[in-house]
Amino acid sequence: MRFSPLEAPMNSIAVRGPRIKIPSEQSESAYHCITTTVNKEHLFDDVAKEVLRRQLWQVADYCGVRIVTYGILVNHFHILVRVPQKVFVNDAELLRRYHVLYPKATAYQIARLDVIQKDLAVNGEAAVAWRRRQLALMGDVSQFMKLLKQRFSIWFNRTHRRIGTLWSERFKSVLVEANERVLQSMAAYIDLNCVRAGLAADPIEYRFCGYAEAVAGNKLAQEGLQSIAATVSWSAAQAQYREVIFGTGAGAREHAAVIPLEEYKRVLAEGGSLPIATILRCRVRYFTDGAVLGSREFVNVQLERYRQKAGACPRTEARSLAAGVEWGDLMTMRALRRDALG
Repeated sequence: MRFSPLEAPMNSIAVRGPRIKIPSEQSESAYHCITTTVNKEHLFDDVAKEVLRRQLWQVADYCGVRIVTYGILVNHFHILVRVPQKVFVNDAELLRRYHVLYPKATAYQIARLDVIQKDLAVNGEAAVAWRRRQLALMGDVSQFMKLLKQRFSIWFNRTHRRIGTLWSERFKSVLVEANERVLQSMAAYIDLNCVRAGLAADPIEYRFCGYAEAVAGNKLAQEGLQSIAATVSWSAAQAQYREVIFGTGAGAREHAAVIPLEEYKRVLAEGGSLPIATILRCRVRYFTDGAVLGSREFVNVQLERYRQKAGACPRTEARSLAAGVEWGDLMTMRALRRDALG
């Protein structure tokens, strides 16, 4: 029996299909990206996490994407990014971004850039080629993740005197509808990684996540979370976000504990339901393996786009998420052949 890439069981070998993306020429898009170390080895100590944290912001600025939030653990990281609709980037901005990516340029890079800057003034051949190379790395989630992983791999291997690949495979991504509720749910899921891993009871206590960095005063981290809230005030956005994380007001922690999967199954068997703030403390595979997350209409539009791009015609449509949870109108694209929650 043959499966399309969207229908194949998660434990089977499926044909790798094209990544599901919205072209930046058409509109803004948002993605939850996940990547893991080779063999899931626990390689990242606090120093490595700090370097990766800095590089996240650096590469995002260069590529012109906005970080909503992130979570860095010992063998993988999650990041929620928004890719703005593509706009014209002038030469002055290209040069600024280049200096962001190479703040400590070598003598060769400085000399080379000096030539480029002079050539830009007359739109010379070298300047045109340089401009094309820079623009090719911008406004695309795949280029952002590729550049980030490459730069961190170079630093990590050099620092630890190792060779070979650092990452297990190409990164996974879920296209997320640019809707306040959907984005906040995904952001909370990412910030709660440290809670699910038993590293903290509250993401505010874990240094290497977007929420903790925002609370610590990083303006870019605050702007990321404010961008998915219906407010321009950071204090109001924080209170709203904590309600998403805990299911209650800004100070309460009614649902702070990680619930056992058996508890969810008991509630389901009794015909009850759990609030999404509680279930986000479980592993929700829809959020990592579901391909697309959003409303029925949004998911079906992306499914049709995928059919046209991949030439595949899976007999499917937007899928409901697991029963027993107050998901609202959240739907997913991919059918999961494993337990959706864990």
